[in-house]
Parts: sequence; structure tokens; C-alpha cells
Amino acid sequence: MSDALVVHVNRDELHGLAVPDSFEAGESFDVVLVNHGESTHVHLHLDDALSEQAALEAPNHHVEGGSERRVRVTRTAEGSARGNLKVVTAYGATTRLVAVHLTEPMYPDDGVEVGEELTTPAPRDDGGDEAGTGTLPVGPIVVAGGLVLALAVGTAAVVESSVAVVAVVGIGLVALGVVAATLIVGP
Repeated sequence: MSDALVVHVNRDELHGLAVPDSFEAGESFDVVLVNHGESTHVHLHLDDALSEQAALEAPNHHVEGGSERRVRVTRTAEGSARGNLKVVTAYGATTRLVAVHLTEPMYPDDGVEVGEELTTPAPRDDGGDEAGTGTLPVGPIVVAGGLVLALAVGTAAVVESSVAVVAVVGIGLVALGVVAATLIVGP
């Protein structure tokens, strides 16, 4: 089985097509359009039987003169099928059929080999507990709490309003919670 079906365009004559009589594939494959002459358009079409097992990336292709273009035929289902790939140029004036046999895809029966180092979990080296959080350092939280208390007392002395003191304490507690969460979870 080959991995590419080669179609020669303009090799012997203008709009001429040279295709193999048959082609067999078990997997996705490429149709290689080799243009030996002037730039041209090539149309590819899978018949109904092949369309149940495979799909073309696009049906119409412009192939520059003296170049080649690869067109992917992708297997879309398992199983086998027989049908025709139609190759057309010169707006239908030149048409060739290739008998295509799509065989059952060949997948190796080898199981996936797992390395011994992947069968056991890696040791943790971050010192964290099972939830992924570290231990909570008390020092920064005590300092932050002291700052919140000092700010509340200072605000009460200057403003002499219980509403202002409650607002400052609330904001301070939110800030304290943010500091604690940052220290627990980390940056």
C-alpha cells in the first residue's frame, strides 16, 4: 500500500491526466497533483461508497504550472470500501477514474507501555498539606491586625464618629482577609 496517489497533469498533452488504474489505502492519504505544463484547475470527487469512509479537504484545486499540490483524503470511519475517485480537468473535458480500495485501518495491537516512574505519585517538596495550601505564618497577620486596630483608634480620635470607626474596621478586616488568603494560597 502506498501513502500517496500521484496524478500527472499536462504531462503528455494540454489538460491530459495520467492516473493509476487502482489505489489501496488503510489510512488517510494524499492525492499528489503533479502539473507538468500550464496552470490548471483539477476537480476531485469521491463516489458515494468512498464518501462513507473518507472525505476530501476540498474538491477544486488550482495547480500552478511546473508544480505539485497535495490534497488530503482523510479517513472518517473504520471499515473497508471500494469505489472510484474521479479526477477532472478542463471543465469536464478530461475525466479519469481511479478504483480505490479503502482497507480496514491497521492499528498496532501493542498496548501503551507505561514507565515505572509514572506508576507512583511524585513526592511533594513544597511542604504543603493535601489541599495544596501552605502553613499560615502568624507574624504578618498579627502585624496586619495591629495596623487595623491602630487605624480604627486613630480614626475614632480624629473623626469622633462611630460610623467612621465601623467603616475603617470593616475595610481593615477585608484587607486582613486578603493578606491572609495571599499568605495561605501564595502568589
